[in-house]
Amino acid sequence: MTELALLFLLLPVAALSGWYAGRKGGARTVGQRVSKLSTNYFRGLNYLLNEQPDKAIEVFLEIAEVDKRTVETHFALGHLFRRRGEVDRAIRLHQNLIARPGLSEDQKTYAVLELGEDYMRAGLLDRAETLFCDLEKADQVAPQALRHLISIYQQERDWEKAIDYAQRLEARTGEPMGKLVAQFHCELSERARQRGDFQLAREHLDRAYSAEANCVRAGLIEGQMEVAQGNDQAAIRVFERVARHDPEILPELLPPLLAAYQRRDEQHRARAFLHEMLERNPGVTPLLALTRLIEREEGHGEAVAFLTQQLRRRPSVRGQGALIDLSLAEDEPIGRDLLLVLKQLGEQLVAGVAAYRCGRCGFGARIHHWQCPSCKTWGSVKPIHGPAGE
Repeated sequence: MTELALLFLLLPVAALSGWYAGRKGGARTVGQRVSKLSTNYFRGLNYLLNEQPDKAIEVFLEIAEVDKRTVETHFALGHLFRRRGEVDRAIRLHQNLIARPGLSEDQKTYAVLELGEDYMRAGLLDRAETLFCDLEKADQVAPQALRHLISIYQQERDWEKAIDYAQRLEARTGEPMGKLVAQFHCELSERARQRGDFQLAREHLDRAYSAEANCVRAGLIEGQMEVAQGNDQAAIRVFERVARHDPEILPELLPPLLAAYQRRDEQHRARAFLHEMLERNPGVTPLLALTRLIEREEGHGEAVAFLTQQLRRRPSVRGQGALIDLSLAEDEPIGRDLLLVLKQLGEQLVAGVAAYRCGRCGFGARIHHWQCPSCKTWGSVKPIHGPAGE
């Protein structure tokens, strides 16, 4: 929602303040108050229509001061300040609201929740954590508080607490949190693996599978651990299972899988698997891997013929580059210069293009992320398909 849209939402609140004031107090005092509110209301409206949001905000602050009983105006302004990045103003406003006598319990609770969000935006995570923990223990707006606590612990990379509060949220609301909990266990597994504690790493993988039976990331970690421990046969089984469940993970998974095939001298199995993936995945990664295998086993000519045929069905800039590389090995000098120019043009076309995109917020990235850097959603970043992508 834009800043001006939020300000326009304040208009009915400001109008309500004038109506509410008209029902309370003596006639002369009321008349003066309503007159001032009406004047300010139309001033604020005029500023909005002329796209002067800063002046409109000051007018709405005046309206809020005229009738302190209408706390909705303060809440709306606090939210607006936070959206504009004026976190200090939002904090002061919500602190003043909490200290004000006469607020209902619901209003005070909401003010504390808003103050916690202010602290989060300001990076004061310890203060925000204290407020949200108090709200959760008091069973007040518990789901909102729990979601904020999960967000805080993700920022702090405190995965144990993130798991605990995700499970609490699921118990309170019935909202499935398995995919999120599985990602947190994968983070802990990665941490243990980096320390060389493979037993603990596997324990966290087991918990990740318990939370999400077909967790792709857990499978990728498991396969990498099998490779590290010299268990290529087990690694191949894991990688194949993961790829069949989610072919989108092939760009991350194929390098260690193909290396394991090669170490075991199972090239026929590798070719059969790549042909299967070629039918199930529209991307170019299995196509290029299969082309390289054909080149090694059958020579340049067969690889060129195969790749040319496939590129007619599925155009790809990366595939074009691979075809040019194959052609450069045998072409005449003049042809080589032309092919080199075409290859450079293709590389320039894809150099600044995102290879991955978040399915939730649209964030584009050159490398894979398990958690979207923009919207913080887990497992939503996938390869982009198309001529310039996967």
